[in-house]
Amino acid sequence: MYNSVNKSLDLDSNAVREQLLPHCRLQSGEIWHDEQNGHIVACGDATDNDLTYRLVESGTKPKLAVHDPPYNLVAFERRPVDEYIAWCRKWINISYDILDNDAALYVWLGADQRDHFQPLPQFMSMMADTGFESRSFVTMRNQRGYGTQKNWMAVRQELLYYTKGAPSFDVQYTDIPKAVRGYYKDVGGERTENIERSRSDCIRAGNVWIDVQQVFYRMEENVDGCLAQKPLKAIERIVQASSQPGDTVIDFFAHAGTTLLACERLGRRCLTMDIDPIFAEITIRRLEHFRTTGGAGCSGRTGWQREHPFECPADVHICR
Repeated sequence: MYNSVNKSLDLDSNAVREQLLPHCRLQSGEIWHDEQNGHIVACGDATDNDLTYRLVESGTKPKLAVHDPPYNLVAFERRPVDEYIAWCRKWINISYDILDNDAALYVWLGADQRDHFQPLPQFMSMMADTGFESRSFVTMRNQRGYGTQKNWMAVRQELLYYTKGAPSFDVQYTDIPKAVRGYYKDVGGERTENIERSRSDCIRAGNVWIDVQQVFYRMEENVDGCLAQKPLKAIERIVQASSQPGDTVIDFFAHAGTTLLACERLGRRCLTMDIDPIFAEITIRRLEHFRTTGGAGCSGRTGWQREHPFECPADVHICR
């Protein structure tokens, strides 16, 4: 089975999917429990009330939600924008209900510049009457983009930050050294400049992230077949800023399992799900792969680089 699957995991191919589905532990409505650290992976729709509430039926309420839904762009299933927003409202309302009274919500969302930037403005308008408060609009810059010679290169990814109640927030710093001096003021009778007063030699992360490398096939964390994979560095920044060790984090769109892996590395408990049994299985296997290739602290492998989760039987646990 392993040798017959192409090195590139083309999940748009029905033939490939038919080979992989028998090796997936979960079918729709089923849940996998991690006995080691209490993570949970489910297979099902983010708008399924029964399944999502089963994720959180035991334990403390989540302090953080990190969602990366399909963007309603041509690379994925596309719906009329009103229908898409109505679907989004359902899982947003579920998120609000199951989150702690003081919690953070992050949503990755695209903007189609060829179609009036849908669904981003419609989503933002919908969020205005959900109970969440808007906090920031983050842009993450891709190193690679798309476009023509007649338009600006599209290199951004959009991240919306909302809060429920009054959650904590821990300032994060980039790896970019501070180089510009200035902004003098008196502190305790002494004239100081900004670098002297700083808590770090590097600049603080703002709402434009230029220091995060988008995932591509040469990176260890790459999970072949996951076209919408978010960088581990970006998810870990979110988790560290808006949760504490021991907190619970939810993610309704597991995809490559990056939120679960970030939680494993940072000492949080993750409750995640995906409607596709293959992505649910990839999420489980990525956690197992990390543990079996190191596992103590952050020493394990974070992905498969140019291989894929179903390729090497020595690294995976075939579902039974």
